[in-house]
Amino acid sequence: MQKISYGIIGFIALLLVIGLVLPRHSRVEVETRIDAHPATVFALVNDFHRHNLWSPVTASDPNARIVYSGPERGVGATRSWDGAIMGLGTETITRSRPFEYVETSINPDGSGAARTWFELSADGDATIARWSYETDYGANIAGRYIAPLLARIIARDHEQGLLGLKSLAESLPRADLSDIEIEQLVVEANDIAYRSTTSTPEPAAISDAMGDAYFEILTFIDRQGLAEAGAPISITRSFSGGKLLFDAAIPVRGVSQLTPRDGSPVRIGRTYAGNVIRVRHIGPYRNLGETHRKVAAYLAALGLERTGDAWESYVSDPTKVPEAELLTYVYYPVGL
Repeated sequence: MQKISYGIIGFIALLLVIGLVLPRHSRVEVETRIDAHPATVFALVNDFHRHNLWSPVTASDPNARIVYSGPERGVGATRSWDGAIMGLGTETITRSRPFEYVETSINPDGSGAARTWFELSADGDATIARWSYETDYGANIAGRYIAPLLARIIARDHEQGLLGLKSLAESLPRADLSDIEIEQLVVEANDIAYRSTTSTPEPAAISDAMGDAYFEILTFIDRQGLAEAGAPISITRSFSGGKLLFDAAIPVRGVSQLTPRDGSPVRIGRTYAGNVIRVRHIGPYRNLGETHRKVAAYLAALGLERTGDAWESYVSDPTKVPEAELLTYVYYPVGL
């Protein structure tokens, strides 16, 4: 009996020695090529709300309760979960470098502590996305033994996740978002004198239509004793039958109850009030179409819904500023 006891003790000691020799760190790394720009892929991994669209982890436990806290995206964004399959856990974005790198920490103060990180690199117009996962088992001998099995499961889930990320990113509008300056603002409504007009979508035709509309608006402003209160704007209303419908407008001060509001091609109205994203466009007006395409791709990547008509504010005077330096702000009302 004593020999059996010694044997069991020796076996346990052997297991402990082997366990201490086993690596304390377990790491998984998978990658894929995504036919989308890094900025689009970055938007999908830098926001936990977007993870739900491609991550197999949340899909495996659809009844799990997930709570989001902190910033909407980027460093500090946090999600906590409680599910029958997922169990309890917390994950926080700890590092975020635009279009290149996102790192998260999982259960940093509890069991199953780990970190994950995404590395994104351009491959022509595509992206090489590498997703890594690392756990430090420390003195957890049992964890070191089961690490290889868990690593295979995690690698499988990460491979499925990258396939989902690839499918989602490649389904979104294709544009390089990395070179546009985007702000999130809250704007107030202002009085405007405006004229609705139509044009074919060619830049020259739009410019002619705007020129005629602004001449009528300025005449109306002078006649009614109003004052200009900001840069000219144009509000896109619709595009149908090869015709672009928009309102050419100028912000004004001095509107009173006596100011006529109807009956003339030029009317008095109010601009949108609420949440917007504002994009800074520098350069010729004919290139604004490309900026709008990038904004559409940005909204799709971040899952933002438009809540009104977009408009452009022509800050620079084209008679005084070189074409390459013209400043235009593009606004899109969104639900934030």
